[in-house]
Amino acid sequence: MYELKRAAVAREKSILVGVLLPEQMTADHPLDELRGLAETAGSLPMGELTQRRELPDRTTYLGKGKLDELCQLVEDHDADVVLFDNDLSPAQTRNLEKATGVKVLDRTEVILDIFASRAQTHEARLAVELAQLEYSLPRLKRMWTHLSRLKMGVGMRGPGEKQLETDRRLVERRIRDLRRELEVIERRKERQVAARSDHMTVSLVGYTNAGKSTLLNRLTGAEELAEDKLFATLDTRTRRWQLPGWGPVLLSDTVGFIRDLPHRLIASFKATLMEARAADLLLHVADASNPAVFQQVTAVYQVLSELDIEEKDTLLVLNKTDCAAGEARLAGLLNRYPNAIAISAASGAGIPQLSHGVSEALSRSFLNVDVETGVDNGRLLAFLAAHGEILSRRYNDHRVIIHCRIPQKFVGQIERSDAVITPHPVRDSALPIQSSVEPTDSVEDVA
Repeated sequence: MYELKRAAVAREKSILVGVLLPEQMTADHPLDELRGLAETAGSLPMGELTQRRELPDRTTYLGKGKLDELCQLVEDHDADVVLFDNDLSPAQTRNLEKATGVKVLDRTEVILDIFASRAQTHEARLAVELAQLEYSLPRLKRMWTHLSRLKMGVGMRGPGEKQLETDRRLVERRIRDLRRELEVIERRKERQVAARSDHMTVSLVGYTNAGKSTLLNRLTGAEELAEDKLFATLDTRTRRWQLPGWGPVLLSDTVGFIRDLPHRLIASFKATLMEARAADLLLHVADASNPAVFQQVTAVYQVLSELDIEEKDTLLVLNKTDCAAGEARLAGLLNRYPNAIAISAASGAGIPQLSHGVSEALSRSFLNVDVETGVDNGRLLAFLAAHGEILSRRYNDHRVIIHCRIPQKFVGQIERSDAVITPHPVRDSALPIQSSVEPTDSVEDVA
């Protein structure tokens, strides 16, 4: 069976390379993120090289002069690997490896390797393997050198095809098997997410290492792993949050996003990201102390757009404002994002304001209505009491008119119960009360 080439070996010495195209020309520290990725993957960055170009070179991505500089850097530092902050074609990778004499990995390959080393659950491991195989399939030729035809003879009779073709067929078969397994997991995930529809759900999204897991722990009292590393969380974790003035809501932590997140990873982690798709509210957590925070916020919105959930109600949360860099940037961030909420998940600063903002945002999904039904419709009356706030009741013969506040997502269920729903003028600003039926247990990750 074809075995994937791992992108990083512990403490390999690496040279970081970035070609800055026109949309990246304004970056002050263009290789900071790649350095973080390299260190997370276990590599030791020894040198850096950048070049500004309108278009990448079709054969080596770098220009000839910069390629000579790269070869010299590799030789001077006795480097084991060259890491590019760009996506390379198989031909460009092959040409660069030939010129430098060492292994060359592009941005996607480094990210895939980090995901492979961090994946803990069965679902995450399947998703990473699928993404790696789909990435590696067009690159098999450069990874293998035994391309002579299979030997023939007694005990050695084969199909008479190249070893490359055999490997390609095995990889394609494994990709099909992985897709089928992930489809089963996705259907199971859909059922599990649907089973939670009785409760309001909030999902944490944001750039990797923005502090989402720390915020989950702060709000719910959980003790989930929270490290100052890229992609510390790859699996969705859902916990109960007792939202002040509201009641219990379900809060989910999701995998962090990153600039130019490989499309294969987005597709492979579809089941994991389903929590964000189904959430009533997204909390977009951004690292206010990061120099590239504006670009990171934009990158997250781009990924949300690829997931077709950019229109979902979203609250921007500016985290790490207790850091000196965060304090210095906060005024500019609030000037650009006036509705954002500034917090520190580590110290707890701003958490009351965040709770109030979430309560207000969730209340926008509620309707103030009159529901008319028969007095003997006990099932509907119990449903309204459990999932909404009953404000008053009026009786007329064998009918009852209930004035209540109810989440919009339950309107269809009420209408199917032969009830009549009419809007009611809103005269108070009290926040609605979430279901009085609390979950009895913590909601664990269902990977």
